[in-house]
Parts: sequence; C-alpha cells; structure tokens
Amino acid sequence: MPAAPPPPVADWGTYRRLLPYVRPYLRPLLGVLLVSLLSTGVGLAQPYLSKLMIDEALLRRNMNALLAVSGAMIVVTLAGFALNILASYRYVGLSAAMLYDIRVALLRHLQTLSPRFYGGFRLGDLMSRINSDVSDVQRAAGDTLLSVLSNVLFFIGCVAMMVWLDWRLFLIGTVLVPVAVMVFLHFQKKVTALTREMRERGADLGSLLVDTVMGMRVVAALGAEAHEVDRFGARNSAFVRAMLKMQVASFMTGALPGTLLTASTSVVILYGGTRIIHGEMTIGALVAFMAYHMRLFGPIQALLGLSSGLASTRVSLARIFELFDTPAEVTEQTDARPLGPVRQGIRFERVSFRHDREPVLAGVDLFIPAGSFCAILGESGAGKSTMADLMVRFLDPQQGRILVDGHDLRQTCLADLRREVLLVDQAPYLFNDTIAGNIAFAMDGVPRARIAQAAAAAGLEPLLRRLPQGLDTRTGERGLALSAGERQRIALARALLREPSVLILDEPTAALDEGTEQRVADGLRAALPQATIVVITHKPALARRADLIVTLNHGHATVASNEPAFA
Repeated sequence: MPAAPPPPVADWGTYRRLLPYVRPYLRPLLGVLLVSLLSTGVGLAQPYLSKLMIDEALLRRNMNALLAVSGAMIVVTLAGFALNILASYRYVGLSAAMLYDIRVALLRHLQTLSPRFYGGFRLGDLMSRINSDVSDVQRAAGDTLLSVLSNVLFFIGCVAMMVWLDWRLFLIGTVLVPVAVMVFLHFQKKVTALTREMRERGADLGSLLVDTVMGMRVVAALGAEAHEVDRFGARNSAFVRAMLKMQVASFMTGALPGTLLTASTSVVILYGGTRIIHGEMTIGALVAFMAYHMRLFGPIQALLGLSSGLASTRVSLARIFELFDTPAEVTEQTDARPLGPVRQGIRFERVSFRHDREPVLAGVDLFIPAGSFCAILGESGAGKSTMADLMVRFLDPQQGRILVDGHDLRQTCLADLRREVLLVDQAPYLFNDTIAGNIAFAMDGVPRARIAQAAAAAGLEPLLRRLPQGLDTRTGERGLALSAGERQRIALARALLREPSVLILDEPTAALDEGTEQRVADGLRAALPQATIVVITHKPALARRADLIVTLNHGHATVASNEPAFA
C-alpha cells in the first residue's frame, strides 16, 4: 500500500453515502423540519406586521390597531425564539447520534483491516481523518445543515411575500442574484480544490510530528534536533501557503456575491420611492418589501457561505469514505461455523504467501498437534511472523489452506478463532493504564487473584515486588515507563489470563535474560498444561525446550521432532 495515497475525489454525490446513517432518524428529523417551518412562518410575519403598523395604525392614527400590532409583534418574537431553540436543540442531538453511528462504523471497519494496512498508511494522515475530518463533518451536521434548511425555507418565504407585495419591484430587486450565484460558483470550485490541498498538507505536517515524537530518542541520540526543526518548518510553510490560498478564495466566494446583492438595495429604494410618489404603492408596503428584501440577503449570503462550508465538508467526507472503501483482507463468511477449544491441532496444506516480493512461504505443509510445544526458527524475513498472522487470520493464504481440527480457518467465526488462538507480538502494545488494567484488558470483572496468578506465570513477580504500587503501577504511554522485557511479560500475562487453547508467541523472550527466559518458559507450560504453544524465536536454547521444531528457509519448512527440555 502506498505511504501517501492520492487525494480522494470529492463530489456532491459523496453526501448520498450518508443516507444509511440518516434513515434511522428520518421520523425525528421530520419533526425538526415541521418546527423549522413554523419558525420560518413566524419570522416571515414580522415584516408584514410592520406594514400593518404603518398603514393601519400610524397613518390612520388608530391607537387600538397600534396596540394590537405591538402585542402581535411581542407574541411573534417570543414564539420565534422558542421554536428556534427547540429546533436547534433537537437537531444537534440527532446530528450527534448520527455522527456517533459513523464513528462506530468507521472504528469497526478499521478493526477489520490487516496489519499491512497500518504498516503502509501514514499514522498522522489516519489520525487526521479520524479526528479532524470526522469533527468537520460533525460541525457541518450540527450547524451547517440545519442552517441550510432554515435559510432555504426563509428564502422561499421572503420571495413569496415580495412577489405578493409587488412583483415588479421583486424582479428589479433580484436582477443581480444570478450574477452573484455565477461568481460564487466560480470561486467555490477553487475553494474545494484548495481545501483538499490544505488537508493533505495538514496530514503531511501531522505525520512528521508523529514520526518526530515517536522517534525522539533517535533524534536526541543523533543530535538531529536542528534537522527535525528544519523539516517541520518546511512542511509547516507548505501548510500555511495552502491555508492562505484557501482563505483568499473563501473570502472572495462570499464577499463578491454579497457586494453585488447589496448594490441592488439602491435600485429597490429608487423604484419603490417612485411608485409611492405616483400613488402606486403605500409607504407600509415599501417598508415591508424593504424588510423582506434586506432579509432576503441574509439567506442568500448564508447559503453562499454555507455552500463553501459544505464543499469543505465534502472533502472531509471523501477522505472518511476512502477509509470505508479500503477492503478488508480477511472477512467472515455469512455461514461461518463456531470453533471450540482446539483438540486435534493446526495443519498447513500447501500454504503460500508473498509480500509484494519473492514468496516468504512457498507450499508449506505442516501439522502442529494439539498440546504440543512447537518452536519456529528461521532468519529475519523467512516468514515466521507471517505464519503467526495466518494462524490468527490477520491474513489469509494466497494459496493453500490452514485447518484447525479439520476445519478451514476461512469457514470459522473470527471471534471464536481469536478466543482460542491468541497471538502475542514481538513488540507488544500496552495502554496508558495500570499493569493490572493492561493484563485484564477488555475482561471486566476478572478477580484480582486471577490477574496476580497470570502475572506470576509470566515471570512478573520480581518486578511487582520492586514497585511500591505493584499491579496498580501505571505503565505510561505505550508502556514506555517499563523496559522492553517487562512489556513483553505483561503482554504474556494478558494472554495467559485468557487461557487460549493455542498460544502463539512471536519472539517472547527477545528482551529477557537467560534466567528470566527459563522461568517464563516453565511458567507457560504450568499455566497452560493442555494448550498448544507455538514460539517464534531466534534462540536455540528456547527451541530446545520444544518437542517440535519447524525451520523456515527460502519459503520452505523443515520439521523435526525433539525431546523437550522441560523438567
């Protein structure tokens, strides 16, 4: 997968892909629409009340009419305030629920992608899409779309009232609207392209910051601080240039059409005043028309500006849906069969796999009996970790198949498989939590005694005795408050607590001394006496403790039996 994917193409059809997330909320959304219609009707009544006040009350010196109109204005104002609050409150709640559904769907999809996706996709770009782009969509859903609805309804109402008051004056007052719209569309295309460019430059900047922070030890050790600052400055300058170009285009998108629309006000005043002088129009009608005309500018300018915002959101949606469109390499069949504890063993049948180069596995045939201790040896890049990923279905064989108790892994339930067959990586990930929280991750309600038992089986007792808070000691960000060996043992304890029937360990003792390695190896079999244990290792001493040794060389596997060295 390329490190920097091309920018996704954003078109208005992108919004159609939101429909599955909108459908569950159609009924409450219709309620919001009804409230917005009532609010629009109330708002449109105010200018007409001004006409009545001038023509029926002031010019005729009618006190009763003046009191009635004033009271109606108070009622209309309060009703409009209440309806606007209700519509806004209800819609923001609905939009938050819809965006939650999108976030959950995106998270679930990301959980289906293979490790190769995360190895090839820039972390900074991924976080930009999950955080910035989804937040941009949330802002649009919470503010922009409701504003679009309100402004469209108010615009239609203003047009209807202006035509009803004086259709000739309406034609003259809106003659420049098409010109303003064409100017807007011209600059809006530029805004869309420049927004996409700004997002990509922002992702470049974020990726650099992630790399620099995660590699801070290397930067400090090599004295490369100035080099990193220079790289940051270059990427920041590119981001600022893209942002400034986008801001200029965005300003022109709103300012020029707004200027053209405002210019038509003088024409309305001139023509309307002439008609009053000739007795063809009342003062109240002109005042009401001017009120509608001035209010017409608000929805038009707001819609022009909101369209620019929607163009930006369109880019964010395209970037989000590009993640949704990334296919999962491993999928569960609709008729997947359940998988219980492994009783017979794991069999490789003519399994082949390649990583965009020469094959790492080429027609591997292998059987690992249930309950055995199997060691997999081989040089770096020989395919050992690939075999582990295949056994837990992070990947599927490109040729051949893998069977568990006679069943093809591709026909089994993924949740069952990963409950029974558990992989501990060479560089395990720890969450910023306590040691106990990391061991019992995603296992709520586990007794403290079981956590302590798993920690002891993984050789953590000497560490816990040195720590004043014991199991309640926090591990720090990514577990960096602990040594590599300590992180490995915590990850091993996390696996032992789950009591899988097959435990796969990728270089589990790479960071351990010989004495600790021996305690851990002995603890494995004591903690899981019936389990199948598969150890990927470079250490012949650990391999000698196995009863089955698999050696990988140029994609082929050689199997040898061994007398296990367990006491």
